[in-house]
This record gives sequence, structure tokens and C-alpha cells, in this order.
Amino acid sequence: MKETILHRLTEQVRRIGRQERLWSPGDVIVVAVSGGVDSTALLHIMKEIAVDEGLGLQLVCAHLHHGLRGIEADRDAEFVRELAGRLGLPFELGHADVRNYMKETGKSLELAAREKRYEYLNQVAERYGASSIALAHHADDQAETVLMRLLRGSGPSGLSGMRLKRREKNVELIRPLLRIYKTDLLQACRESGIDFVEDSSNLDTELTRNSIRLDVLPFLGQYNGQLPESLNRLAELSAAEDDYLQLEASKVYDEVVQTDNGILSLSASLFTTLHVALQRRLIKLILNYLPLSTEDRDFVKVEAIRQGTIQDRPTTWSLDLGGGVKCVREYDRIRWIPPAAESRIPHYTYLVEQFPADVPIQGTGQCLHMTITHLSAGKEDVLAKAEGNNEAIFDADELVYPLTVRSRLSGDAMKVLGLNGSKKVKDIFIDAKIPPSLRSRIPIVTDAAGRILWIPGVRRSAVAAVNPRTTSVVYMVQTPRSDPFAP
Repeated sequence: MKETILHRLTEQVRRIGRQERLWSPGDVIVVAVSGGVDSTALLHIMKEIAVDEGLGLQLVCAHLHHGLRGIEADRDAEFVRELAGRLGLPFELGHADVRNYMKETGKSLELAAREKRYEYLNQVAERYGASSIALAHHADDQAETVLMRLLRGSGPSGLSGMRLKRREKNVELIRPLLRIYKTDLLQACRESGIDFVEDSSNLDTELTRNSIRLDVLPFLGQYNGQLPESLNRLAELSAAEDDYLQLEASKVYDEVVQTDNGILSLSASLFTTLHVALQRRLIKLILNYLPLSTEDRDFVKVEAIRQGTIQDRPTTWSLDLGGGVKCVREYDRIRWIPPAAESRIPHYTYLVEQFPADVPIQGTGQCLHMTITHLSAGKEDVLAKAEGNNEAIFDADELVYPLTVRSRLSGDAMKVLGLNGSKKVKDIFIDAKIPPSLRSRIPIVTDAAGRILWIPGVRRSAVAAVNPRTTSVVYMVQTPRSDPFAP
């Protein structure tokens, strides 16, 4: 008995499904059916595979009426309803007002229709507890997609085209026909007497994809008689290399990117050691973790971040990435700051009226521990010096009480050891290369006379320096809080 084209295609799809793990036994799969030749063939093929002994796939036929083609669209919906009935499959019909959605969003007809279609298919999948949505994109669709993206200047990720399987939200989008050309699908339907409907809008060359299919591909085909095959081969090669680069970028991400309260950051000097391909891919990966639209993750912004990171001279700059997200360079640190993390710590003031005292520093997980120590005879110089910037010691009798721990104020200035006069705290931070985004977290310790005594972790002032006549000292140290999650 002669093998039919439909049987051959079914076996091909069955083999692809096994190799690529497009489905598992018992899966519920929503099949998107427009009524055209591609989706009609897909539904018949998936129906044959679903009844395989031991596989037990459950199919749901879903159709969205876009509200665009009047009577013709009504005809398509009724055709798909009857098709599902003949095959004994559940049928779901949805309606969308695509033109109104276009007006609300300003999106093109193609994009608006696509978004409403995927939105509906996801709703059906959720209602049935489906693991995947089967789409009827085929090899010619893949060629069109790659060429469109090539014309738009896409990189390797774009040239990899559509994937056989891609996770979106809580379901897998699967494309079982992606390696099959439309001529085979047409022949299979005609040979097997399978009816389908024609969508007149597929001839509208005002739509980009139609123009690519009807005008551009035939024109370029004069120079390459196997152009669709060549574009599909490009997609396959690009997809493999794209997957490899993504894996490498993920490894680098785990090694060099740090997360602190929703802010992602990395070392600029470490970033410059990476290959340029990994640099770009790492930035794209970081942007994918942020609340950005696709338009806000384009090549121009990726390259602006990369160039600003690899420049030789350490500097500070800020780049608005859209959606309230900022990329900021602060000396050797590159930070990506989402809107939720942009707000500064509210101004605070703590009075220290008793010793010993422990004062929490907001937003740092640190606290300041303060004590007063009386010096015994002969030990006047024991605590004369504190080690490092995390400790400070002052002549207790030279201070005016109570002491205050507060956040920084505009115009703050401190009397600095060895300097005749005062220096602005802002300039002290700049000299110490304290990133601007961290400056609001650093506390200021003052006495009741308003004199700045110490900037913990940065520098102490010349006020109340310990000397041979000192009889008691105030000792301050910055330490981790015992309960870092306390407010």
C-alpha cells in the first residue's frame, strides 16, 4: 500500500516530537487553529499522534476571532468548530477587538493581532491545565522570520529565528511543523481530501510578513534557488551558537554579577577581561532580569553600556534604560537600578543620650557601638588611636552632648585633620571614591554643637582629638547588627 504524504509528515513530526521532547505522555496540548492549510494539517497530524497507544495526549482546538474580516472571519470560526467536532476534540472560540487594541496601544496591526492571539491561547491553556500550546509555523515561516530579522539588523539571537520549543509564562510554545515546508502541507491536505479555508488578508502586501513572502523572497530567489533552505540552515546554526553563548554568559553571570536589594552590579575592570561577544551577551542577560520592554533592550543601549564600561578612565555616568530603570557607573562599579530600588533611604536622626549605645544604620545591616571609657593613670595612650576607618576615638570632655547619628544633609562639611578649615562631605566622598548611590546610606556622627565628628567607614574629623591630657574617651566602632533584618 502506497504511503500517503500525510502519513509521512505525521511520522516526521512524531520523530521530531520525540527527539526534541515536545510532549510527554498524558500532556494536555492546546492546538491553535486558524482554519488555514498549516493549522488544519497540524491538527490532523497531532490527532493521529495523540491516539498512539500509551501516549494519551489530550488536545484542545482553539480559535480566536480577531474581529477584522467580517463574514470571512465568521466563516473561518465556524469551519474550525466543525473540524474539531469531526475529530472529536474540545473546541474553544475567543473574540478580540484588535482594532480597538491598536488604538489603545499604538501598535501595528500585525503586532496587536499577535499579542491578542497569544493572550487568548494562554487563557485557554490555563483553563485546561495545558502544558503546551502547539503553533502551526512551518519552515517557510521560519525563512520569512529570519529574513525579516536580518533586514532589521538582528544579532545571532534574532537570526536563530523561531524555536521548536520555547517557554512562555507557564506553558511551552511548541512548533511541530517548523522543519516542514508549506508545499508538503498543501500536498498532504489535497491528497487526503482535507478541507481548509483561505485567509484573504494573507495577500495584503501592506503587512510586512506578507510583503516578505510575496515580494522579497521571490526576488532574492533569483540569486539563490534554495533561499528558504539556506535561511533555515542559518537559523539552525545560529540557534546552536546562540544557545552556547547563552550558557557561557550564564556561567559568567553567576561568577561576576552581584545582587543587593534588587540592584545588579559588577566590576568594570573584571568586565573588560571578557571577550566582546560575552560582554554584550552578559549585558543582555542582565537586562532580561530587569522590568524592561523588548524595545528597551536593543543593541544601541547594550553597546552604550558596554562602551561606557570598558573606557580606560574610571568615571561616573548614568544612563536611562526606560521603564524607570537606570544603569549607573560609579568608579569601578556598574549598577543596574530598577525603579523599586531607586528611592533613597528617608532622612533619619538618632540621639545618643546614654552610653553604651547601639545605633542601627538604615539600609546597611550595620550598627554603631559607642562607649565611654575612663583612662587609668599611666594608660593615657592605650586608646589614643583607632585602627582603620571603622573605628574612632574622641576626647570625651571635648564633646558637647548629646551626640547624634543622622543621614547626610546638603552642604555638610567637616573639619579635617591636617587641613586649615573644613571640607565638604561631598568632596570627601569623591576623594574616597564612594559611589553616589551608596552615599545616602553612610551615617554622619555629630555632637550637640553641630560639629561632624566621624563619617563611619570613611574618615574622622579633627574635633576632640585624644591627647596626653585626655582622661576619658568616647570609643565608636561600626559592626554588623545582631539582627540585620530588623527595621
